[in-house]
Amino acid sequence: MRVRSRLGVLLGGLGLLIGALVSPSSASPEKAEALPSSFTWQSSNVLISPKSDASHNLSAIKDPSVVYHNGRWHVFASTASSTGAYSMVYLNFTSWQQAGAAQHHYLDQTPIGAGYKAAPQVFYFAPQKLWYLVYQTGDNAAYSTTADIANPKSWTAPKKFYANGMPQIIRDNIGSGYWVDFWNVCDSVNCYLFSSDDNGHLYRSQTTRANFPNGFTNTVMVMSDSNKYRLWEAANVYKLKDSNTYLLLNEAIGSDGKRYFRSWTSNSITGTWTPLADTESNPFARANNVTFSGTPWTRDISHGEMVRHTSDETLTINPCRLQYLYQGMNPSASGPYNTLPWRLGLLTQTNSNC
Repeated sequence: MRVRSRLGVLLGGLGLLIGALVSPSSASPEKAEALPSSFTWQSSNVLISPKSDASHNLSAIKDPSVVYHNGRWHVFASTASSTGAYSMVYLNFTSWQQAGAAQHHYLDQTPIGAGYKAAPQVFYFAPQKLWYLVYQTGDNAAYSTTADIANPKSWTAPKKFYANGMPQIIRDNIGSGYWVDFWNVCDSVNCYLFSSDDNGHLYRSQTTRANFPNGFTNTVMVMSDSNKYRLWEAANVYKLKDSNTYLLLNEAIGSDGKRYFRSWTSNSITGTWTPLADTESNPFARANNVTFSGTPWTRDISHGEMVRHTSDETLTINPCRLQYLYQGMNPSASGPYNTLPWRLGLLTQTNSNC
């Protein structure tokens, strides 16, 4: 999601699919299957909407990150006010049917503090026995930590990943774009921090697991596109369970102006990314391969996160019957980007190989 301006009710007849999500491993097969070359999805209705209070007059909730831990779903997201000011929010619940009623905890009222904070990613860094919340601050990638994900007051004050600010390779290529959407994933040796520039470039920095969260250097351009809208932002990288395959997702803006996701696979985080479903006609997730119960509440399939098999730093997903928590909005909505009425919904894959 951009730093500045830019381009429940609940699953209806899909109650059975939602019920299977009470535990992310409840339907896990003994051996994971390969991903298909094309995808179809069923979307829930709106599951999570913004909740204003005396200090937060909100127009949107967006950019969700989600983990399942100790019998509860934990969701972190950006909020946007009616004036376009950003902050972050946390909520938890035991089942997706309860998501709309969950209490919203505003993280600007914690040690994370006020001011621009957005696009969170949450994961458990097992070597340190700490939860990490990664987010953007407008000029850097930042993080906070806690030993108790369920206590929003326990997060530490922000620290920056990049001691010297924006790496030179990004400065040289960002143009009029914005440095956004930081995403951490680790393999057995290193941790990697991905980011986008809203100018057709995807970047990756790295450090060792032993040195994490310090020492992110060696920033390289992973991918580029002369049409910046085809490689826009909101990159996700996951490891497929029981395999050496990684999945990369990246948000694009289609020829119709609507958001969608492209996808690639690789045999390593630093390897060559091979297109999987990466076009408007064969997307990872777009309005043309998503069905709804009744009238579609969104034509945008935008910034979100996969429901993971584990909550740790490997970001492992089970490729059997994928589910993706995403942001969408009323197709008739218009106005400045930062005041658009984003809401959260859930995609469930309907053409799984298992």
